[in-house]
Amino acid sequence: KQSPLPTGTAPQGVLAGGGCLGADALLRLVGSYSRCGGGRGSVTVGVVGFPNVGKSSLINSLKRSRVCGVGATPGITKSLQAVQLDRHIRLLDCPGVVLGGHRTPPAGAVAPARLKDPLGAAEDILRRCPPQQVNMG
Repeated sequence: KQSPLPTGTAPQGVLAGGGCLGADALLRLVGSYSRCGGGRGSVTVGVVGFPNVGKSSLINSLKRSRVCGVGATPGITKSLQAVQLDRHIRLLDCPGVVLGGHRTPPAGAVAPARLKDPLGAAEDILRRCPPQQVNMG
């Protein structure tokens, strides 16, 4: 069940972008998972979603410091980053996930069968790529 957040009574700093509305509630929820089973366990939470929706900003807000890079353009997070919130909670900042559709090819993509000279196109790409980026295996 979702509980409503009283945005009308939120402190001005939160609404102006200086804080995180609901951070304490989220930390309590995640902390309760680490205590499940009566032991002193730990929990790892993956923060996954579409590009540029605030995954890294959420982690920064929960950590209350800038531990993950953020920006206005997608693609700042290039690889998985683990952030330890406390002894029992670890967050994983994941790069944005883009779902591939079967009907829409990537922008600018052309099926090799439609090229007049597919070998020439491949050679052109290989000339532009540094050798360490090319896997011929």
